[in-house]
Amino acid sequence: MGLGAGLAVAEMLTSDPKLLASRKSSLRRRHSAKGGLRSVQIVGSEPQQLANAARLNADDGADVIDINMGCPAKKVCKKAAGSALLADEDRVAEILKAVVSAVDVPVTLKIRTGVSPQQRNGVAIAKIAEDAGIQLLTVHGRTRADRFKGEAEYHTIERIVDAVSIPVLANGDITTPAQALAVLQKTGAAGIMIGRAALGRPWLPGAIAQSLAGLRTPLPSLAERFLQMRCHLTALHDFHGDFMGIRIARKHVGWFLDAIEHDVASSFTEWKRHFNALQDAEAQQTLLQTLELRCTENSSTLRNNELAA
Repeated sequence: MGLGAGLAVAEMLTSDPKLLASRKSSLRRRHSAKGGLRSVQIVGSEPQQLANAARLNADDGADVIDINMGCPAKKVCKKAAGSALLADEDRVAEILKAVVSAVDVPVTLKIRTGVSPQQRNGVAIAKIAEDAGIQLLTVHGRTRADRFKGEAEYHTIERIVDAVSIPVLANGDITTPAQALAVLQKTGAAGIMIGRAALGRPWLPGAIAQSLAGLRTPLPSLAERFLQMRCHLTALHDFHGDFMGIRIARKHVGWFLDAIEHDVASSFTEWKRHFNALQDAEAQQTLLQTLELRCTENSSTLRNNELAA
């Protein structure tokens, strides 16, 4: 269902040809025509591999190729991919030029503000990206060394915006329209990218977009949120099948329950434990419906918070 985000980038896809036929990669390459503009994110460290992966996905219908140089995960960085690439500016230039030359569709890039707090080379990387033909740049306000610790810093994003002429999106610790507006004013960025804050709250990017456009839209009600989650649960089961769908649903429902705990002033630790023990798709749906009834009975209205502004 469309919830108002301007663009949703697909899950990170490896450029390693040996893994492209794997079940995980095959599923990540599937796309529905109802999904709107198709942006496929690729990750790797070898310029020619990434170029080939970009060409493969463009030929398969991708409207945009997005290159990940922002992921701080150890399993990605140990292969000199993701944010690990920020330490090798020459390799970054090789990769970006190879990918841009390989496809006719726009190529975008996701980075962090640098290698470490002592080496914030995001401005240099951004200039390399612009010179290589990257058409849009997303910057997370932490370095590779920071991972997700501490608070995002936006000063480097501001410097990047000032240093290049291509659009820059700001990312990091943006959870409300007020924060989004403050970050846009601080950095001068062309827009906002929402990541972890949307986990369990898929309506959040659309709510922020509407607020920034000057539209005052109420938050989705508790019933609307449960409906979204139940529809999502059905889609997970249909897409991944009974075995994997049941297991993948556990983290998605966990995110959802984490997101509404504050609004209903309740803890769902036991409910999550119970849900995670279920081995049947129908049982998962039934438990979610039962929890919705319990929440509705105990909380007629959501508590007000800053998102309503």
